[in-house]
Amino acid sequence: MDLSQMRGSGPGGRIIKRDVESAQAAAPSAGVATAAPRPPRQGDFEDVPLTQIRKTIAKRLSESIGPIPTFYLTAEFDLTRVTEMRAAMAEMGDEFKVSINDILLKAVATALAQHPEVNAHWLGDKIRMHNRVHLGMAVATNDGLIVPVIFDADQKRMSEISAEARELAKRARERKLKPEEYTGSTFSISNLGMFGIDQFTAIINPPEVAILAIGTAEDAVVPGKDGFTVRKRVRVTMSCDHRAVDGAVGAKFLQTLRRLIENPLMLVY
Repeated sequence: MDLSQMRGSGPGGRIIKRDVESAQAAAPSAGVATAAPRPPRQGDFEDVPLTQIRKTIAKRLSESIGPIPTFYLTAEFDLTRVTEMRAAMAEMGDEFKVSINDILLKAVATALAQHPEVNAHWLGDKIRMHNRVHLGMAVATNDGLIVPVIFDADQKRMSEISAEARELAKRARERKLKPEEYTGSTFSISNLGMFGIDQFTAIINPPEVAILAIGTAEDAVVPGKDGFTVRKRVRVTMSCDHRAVDGAVGAKFLQTLRRLIENPLMLVY
């Protein structure tokens, strides 16, 4: 197969795993099931009353996207060692099983502890740099987006973060979170990788000064010493409040995050 003749569908025209698989296929798969048609809707429209969560989301977003001067930093990380470590941990028993997202949460929390200028709140007449890392993780529910918080995330082991993240997400979808469980974050993460989104930008959650958007993890064909090789890659985009976070500050944070993600044994202690 001549990769130089292939057209990549990944970010920037990069060749990814699905491009190689498509090129290898002799013909399209047969017998693909079609989705059942939706029943017709009644009337010309339907008014859906706003839930309290949706009202809060609207209020917070109107506070964010207008007055906050936002810029964006995008980076691509190699997740190959993360996936290898995750597989090795799973072989040790159920108590060591974690998801890729759990490892990313731990990596972000660890990086934030080293960059308090990013783990901060904009308070109008001052910037409050936090000494504790309270990591918000966006969870999609039927009522809208809610951001439960993993408190002191940098001090917790991956297994603790994994268990807490699962429980918080479960109770968020069941509408069982207490107010103190979705307030008080110092930095937030939004991960749409499970929906097949390659890359996106997230809106900052005031008074936080940044948020990290994580895309899907995909196998990508990249050049190596002995020809082409397949590596697991992920693209992240950091939205930054320029009043508090300069470009260099955000870039240094992403450099630290890259080092931790591409050398995940640094997260185990």
